Amino acid sequence: MDHAAGREGPCPGTFAPTARSGGATLTELVVVLGIAAIMSAVAAPDLHALVAAQQLRTASGDLFGAILLTRAQAIARNERVKLMPRDAAGADWTQGWTVFVDRDGDRRPGPADEVLAVHGPLPPGVRIAFSFTQSAPPQYIAYNGAGRSCSDTSSSTSRLGTLSLFHGEGIRRIKINMLGRARLCNPARDEGCDGAEAP
Repeated sequence: MDHAAGREGPCPGTFAPTARSGGATLTELVVVLGIAAIMSAVAAPDLHALVAAQQLRTASGDLFGAILLTRAQAIARNERVKLMPRDAAGADWTQGWTVFVDRDGDRRPGPADEVLAVHGPLPPGVRIAFSFTQSAPPQYIAYNGAGRSCSDTSSSTSRLGTLSLFHGEGIRRIKINMLGRARLCNPARDEGCDGAEAP
């Protein structure tokens, strides 16, 4: 008995236990990092699919908006307005597109033409199939002053078809009927949304 303090003290030759510090041991840190790596590996495919789905929605919405703009401008101006892919061959919509009035009739936007809108390249992995009346390059969508999809050489020649966009497992289609009306659809849930198979 420690009479001076009125309590028992530690026995000679022994050590009082100390409180453990708040840090983690190396073993605990390795275990936590291992669990985090496993969870990241499991979540990565889902994250990739979410990003691809959002990119597809954005790309199809942008292209659909460009078609609506082309039609609206043709009606407002009462003349043919054209939408074309920006690549040199006029066949790769993933390189972006241009809405313009083809003043010189050369099927390419140039100094003599009036450019109304330009869209840049789409994200890598997005693919587009073009299936229209006369699908050979250069590909285009044109509207006349009445708001009907037409040939770029004749406002009275009807031109209809489907643009199919693919990314990952997702598909979106833009369908233009013989009256020139466009609709954006998802074949996974919408009827009458048929079109090209994924390339």
